[in-house]
Amino acid sequence: MSWFDVALFTEVFVTLFVIMDPPGTVPVFLALTSRMTAQDRRRAARTAIFVAFGVIVVFAVFGQLLLEHLGVSLAALQASGGLLLLLVALELLMGKMDAGETDAGGAARNVALVPLATPLLAGPGTIVATMVFVQQGVSAGESAVGHYASIGIGIVAVCVCTWAAMRFAGVVHRVLRDSGVTLVTRIAGVLLAAIATQMIANGVIEFVRTV
Repeated sequence: MSWFDVALFTEVFVTLFVIMDPPGTVPVFLALTSRMTAQDRRRAARTAIFVAFGVIVVFAVFGQLLLEHLGVSLAALQASGGLLLLLVALELLMGKMDAGETDAGGAARNVALVPLATPLLAGPGTIVATMVFVQQGVSAGESAVGHYASIGIGIVAVCVCTWAAMRFAGVVHRVLRDSGVTLVTRIAGVLLAAIATQMIANGVIEFVRTV
């Protein structure tokens, strides 16, 4: 079909699925929402996906212009996202993320925006990959509509998979119970710290290359 490129859709879906890692978000999501009710947890998952989708779309359309206007490189964006994730990872490891959650609704909104929506889901890797796919469509000619449609449907498909993983994380929570979730929280903190360190390292390496 001229309006849909199956090969491109597959490439976009696989690339973003690997970067956003829906199964890998489950332990982090459980760690960040362990003190919330089931309703607040569902609200956090829904909000995170909508915000992440919005951020990805905005950067896909205006990302290059925005970064050029601000004088910010993709390497700087990647390093800053890694630093933000590292701070969250330290809070998970020290147990501070569970403290002070007196307003469950407010906590759901806060963790849904940061760090779930960004930089965990709509992080530098997702943004850069999407921007690259969109840039490839600039010279697509008559197939430009199909190019953009394939990218858009691929993004939506990955977001749906990620939402499903977080939406049914409550089942995992019931199986693990509070003690299990505490253990998962600490493990998630270690994994998140590793991801953050790798993001910072990649940003620094890319920055050095461009100097």
